[in-house]
Amino acid sequence: MANRRMFSLDVVESDAFLNMPATTQNLYFHMGMHADDEGFLGSPQRVIRTVGATNDDFHLLCVKGFVIPFQSGVIVISHWNLNNQLRKDRVKSTVYLEEKSQIQRLENGIYCPLTGYDNQLTTNCQPNDNQLPTK
Repeated sequence: MANRRMFSLDVVESDAFLNMPATTQNLYFHMGMHADDEGFLGSPQRVIRTVGATNDDFHLLCVKGFVIPFQSGVIVISHWNLNNQLRKDRVKSTVYLEEKSQIQRLENGIYCPLTGYDNQLTTNCQPNDNQLPTK
């Protein structure tokens, strides 16, 4: 993990970000500081407890799409590549290869889940079934 991280104003000055409580915003910044060079964080609960945030703050980050949680407990910061532009020769690859295989990097640099893996992502933050019952 590096000692320096950056945050893009395009992300942290967006209405979606600014409409979240200050405790949720604070949690996002601390998760960004503790993530590895590819935006993965293996112990989000440790960061939540350390900064005095709540699980509701974490769930809000998930629902708003600022982090992507996995069943393993690992998360990835969705806008990592907008926030941090590291030289390829300086990047230390993530150890979370299974989780990395479940996401894709869009042309704009944002991480999003692969459609084939949607059912393997944790559903603690978003329901997996959004269908209305049939009559």
